[in-house]
Amino acid sequence: MTVEVFLDDTPGEVRGIVRRNGRPAHLLIHRESDVPAFRLGARSVGRVVRVEPTLAAAFVDLGVGEPFGFLPLKKSDRLIEGHKVEVEVIAEPRDGKGPALRRVAEAAGQPGLIAAGPGVEERMAELAPGVTPVTGADAILAGLEAEEEALASHHSFRSAGIDLSVERTRALVAVDIDHAPTPGRDGRRDKASANREGLIQAARLIGLKGWGGLAAVDLVGVGHDGAALAAMTRDAFSTPGAVAGPVNRFGVLMLSLPWRTMPFESRMLDSEGRRTTEAVAIDATRRLRLAMAEDRASPYLTVCCSPAIAALAEPLVARLGPRARLLADPKLGLCELRINSG
Repeated sequence: MTVEVFLDDTPGEVRGIVRRNGRPAHLLIHRESDVPAFRLGARSVGRVVRVEPTLAAAFVDLGVGEPFGFLPLKKSDRLIEGHKVEVEVIAEPRDGKGPALRRVAEAAGQPGLIAAGPGVEERMAELAPGVTPVTGADAILAGLEAEEEALASHHSFRSAGIDLSVERTRALVAVDIDHAPTPGRDGRRDKASANREGLIQAARLIGLKGWGGLAAVDLVGVGHDGAALAAMTRDAFSTPGAVAGPVNRFGVLMLSLPWRTMPFESRMLDSEGRRTTEAVAIDATRRLRLAMAEDRASPYLTVCCSPAIAALAEPLVARLGPRARLLADPKLGLCELRINSG
């Protein structure tokens, strides 16, 4: 397996991309606007603000306001309102919910951050030990490619003869593997090969999107070899904490996958599915930075965007240096960008 690592450090946002066999497998994001106490692996002193016996959990103030962290409780735990505990983030916020927490120890003092979670470079080093990150224009392009795939819901893999649909609802992640049989090939082996590749790509895409929870995979055909399919599933969904159930009589495989990071679309899109102004402002800065890396001859380059985006992008663009310029153009739509060379 070939492994490549890319680091895109653009003002406003750091991206880490890990490719495996030429395809993006991990897209790590840290924004300057993130709440450090909510990042994966961060440790804080927390104060219990509410205990919910029906949920077997407590809500914990990490010193940064709502949403409060969610701390599952064991039967032996005896927490009351006002109790101080040291906690670690095991899953970042999503869908309006606060981070999921793990209890580390008893604590004292005011709620607040004790230790930040690992940065993008540290997490990439865990995912791809010993691989030196590529930076510059290649890293920006790798991130944009990963972004496009992470936001898409339909994917084609022609070499394997499969089309994959990967979508998330409020209840679960739905995966549909479609396959066109290859003329002249053994149908059973063809089906098994399609399901193997479909599971591998489904696992990669779900991880790339930052999703977890219940997942339903509609496999190719019915009457599967249970042992062989179980082995395929273990190989594809190797993330610690992933649990697979048996395939039902309709050919649907159910899995439970751990949540860890904020879903990628939650960073990029609003509730209507449109890019947020922050995402567009960072994108304007990133694309200007890419243009500057690819065009070293022009004395300056200008990114043109709407006034609303320009207001957010101005301090970010200023950090790119004297060749970087910004122009607010009222004629451009909210998500429209244009780069001019000077």
